[in-house]
Amino acid sequence: MRRLLLAIKLSRMAFTRYATGAAFATFALLACSNAHAQTTFDVIGPHEYDLPVNYSPFNVFVQYSYIQDDSHVWNGNGDLVKGSGAQRIVGMSKYVHFWTPDFNHNIGLAWEVIQPEIAIRNDGPGNDVSGLGDTITGFATWFKPTPNSTFGIQSFVQIPWGTPDVSDGVWKNLTSFLWDVRLPANFGWTADAGYVWQSKNDDDQQAGITFHTNQRFGWQANKWFEPFLALDYEHTNASGALPTSWALDGGAGVMFNFYKAESITLRYSTSFAGENHSDNNSWNLKYVHVW
Repeated sequence: MRRLLLAIKLSRMAFTRYATGAAFATFALLACSNAHAQTTFDVIGPHEYDLPVNYSPFNVFVQYSYIQDDSHVWNGNGDLVKGSGAQRIVGMSKYVHFWTPDFNHNIGLAWEVIQPEIAIRNDGPGNDVSGLGDTITGFATWFKPTPNSTFGIQSFVQIPWGTPDVSDGVWKNLTSFLWDVRLPANFGWTADAGYVWQSKNDDDQQAGITFHTNQRFGWQANKWFEPFLALDYEHTNASGALPTSWALDGGAGVMFNFYKAESITLRYSTSFAGENHSDNNSWNLKYVHVW
């Protein structure tokens, strides 16, 4: 997968969630040579899938953003080597509409659209590129097995109609299970696990299936402050001339709930190990507004 694959991945590909779920994300940007970009859907935060049921329709706007320095990559031997030195600045603007079906208000439904915005700063004059990434859109549905848990599935399509400089011209499907569990002592676990499929590119090559999971473990210290730990993993199967690649990332952050309808989440993420993949060295921000 590459990272929500263009927006989540750009070189080999670009979420989201919620979500996403990242997509989602994930669903995305650029890397170096055969290396992937950030891990799919690693944009998610705590409570990403802490979703309600039996509610009146409402809307959510989410702005994901991150700054990634490609100073290193993981080569085919799993060694950390010098990267391109490029800096990627990525935004993902997401609109989500929530509703419940008339036949069962204990099922939640959501439709969302995610529009990536991408800028890549390279060394040397005239090497910078920027533009709109490939749009991601799709649906999610979920239910609550218990009052303190959520389980669902989400599926998105990424449409290759972005700015040529930042679009890889490939259709993608991002499908994943999502879940959230509110634990005792104000702890919480929100996570997803899924795959990304891609069509052939202009060179008639098709990347292998990417499998990913994103885990967020938080502790709500009070109504407005929640520190958390993040763990992200993805693995892309070899396909044709494209080798197997994978990465294991971790990070820490904090979520601020200003009031019921608004929150900001900050996180730093880094890679622990990988192969044929970019080394994560990113600062991440997520802003949510509900109405």
